[in-house]
Amino acid sequence: MRITTRGRYALRASLALAKLGQDGAPVSINSLSEQENISSVFLEQIFFKLRKAGIVSSVRGPGGGFCFARPLDKLTIKEILDAAGEELDIVSCDKHIENCNRIGYCLSHKVWIDVTDLVNNFFKSVTLASILEKNNS
Repeated sequence: MRITTRGRYALRASLALAKLGQDGAPVSINSLSEQENISSVFLEQIFFKLRKAGIVSSVRGPGGGFCFARPLDKLTIKEILDAAGEELDIVSCDKHIENCNRIGYCLSHKVWIDVTDLVNNFFKSVTLASILEKNNS
């Protein structure tokens, strides 16, 4: 498993949006870009994916920007990484079982599936709200 720059930036930008938009006001791409030192063009691509996934909504016009479509305690890191297009599989063989000639006797296959499940369950259990709370203590 490898989290790409897009996935890392999606999480960073989501956390920045959570901090900057705590009053519920939309936050512009430019503000997020400056806050996180991420290209605004790259952020636009990321936020297009987040909006398509229903994680954020956008407000057009002066004073517009992005805000979360759901409460922060209902938004998980897994949802953000999935929306960004990240694959959280430890090894690719889990997806291609039908093409594997070792599946009948591969002892490591179950281990990789279990590890993948652990990683995915961890990311499903961590919400944006829990990260903010943990870092405000």
